[in-house]
Amino acid sequence: MKLLFIGDIVGAPGRKAVKEVLPDLRARHDLDVVIANGENSAGGNGITPGKAADIFAAGVDIITCGDHLWDQRDVIDLLDSEPRFVRPINYPPGTPGQGSTLLERDGLPSVGIINAQGRVFMRGELENPFLAVEAEVKRLTPQASVIFVDFHAEATSEKIAMGRMLDGEVSAVVGTHTHVQTADETIFPGGTAFLCDAGFTGPHESVLGRAWEPVVQKFLTSQPHRFPVAKSRILLQGVVIKVDGATGQAMVVERVSEKSHAVFSI
Repeated sequence: MKLLFIGDIVGAPGRKAVKEVLPDLRARHDLDVVIANGENSAGGNGITPGKAADIFAAGVDIITCGDHLWDQRDVIDLLDSEPRFVRPINYPPGTPGQGSTLLERDGLPSVGIINAQGRVFMRGELENPFLAVEAEVKRLTPQASVIFVDFHAEATSEKIAMGRMLDGEVSAVVGTHTHVQTADETIFPGGTAFLCDAGFTGPHESVLGRAWEPVVQKFLTSQPHRFPVAKSRILLQGVVIKVDGATGQAMVVERVSEKSHAVFSI
């Protein structure tokens, strides 16, 4: 089976890129499952039910999240009622929503999707992601031959350590959060595909999806500035992974960086 994971979707340009580019990617790669990180899809900060609906309508099967989970108040409606939306699993017990989900379709192996958030250089006091993911993998393994982990983290060391710990236990561990696509795609000895960061989907004539001018001014002046979502050079970034549905082992891992022709007025 073939799985596409789309890196952090940033604002309207990112949502537009998914709508425009995904149909071609799905046909070209013969994709079976599409997962996307949507934590920046609402104006660059968080996600709303409406923005999630747009992403699902564009062809995404499962949406993951990260440290911007709580930026929009009505995210609670997604957490309470949308089984296709997954937030970091290492929030404390009693947190609304779910940290994993199981995608089941006729003719395809069951796919477990886990979302976790790192702790190194990250805001928020979350529980140990290694322990949380390890326990969830054990719970999902009898139900899913294919397991995908979106590890939303800053430090490359933390992401690589997660991948190494899970080698042979899951099909893929892909990092998100930094918005910079790394070139370290590999398949570990146990058959787990790994990429430190999938990059981001949105405007790349920017600083991580934001208009670059106010970001530069913030660094120059040390004063607060608003960082609107940028408009230009829109890319869909992510990774395509081919998995043996019987064994759950990755066979191919390939980075994706596709240009969108969406135009936004400045």
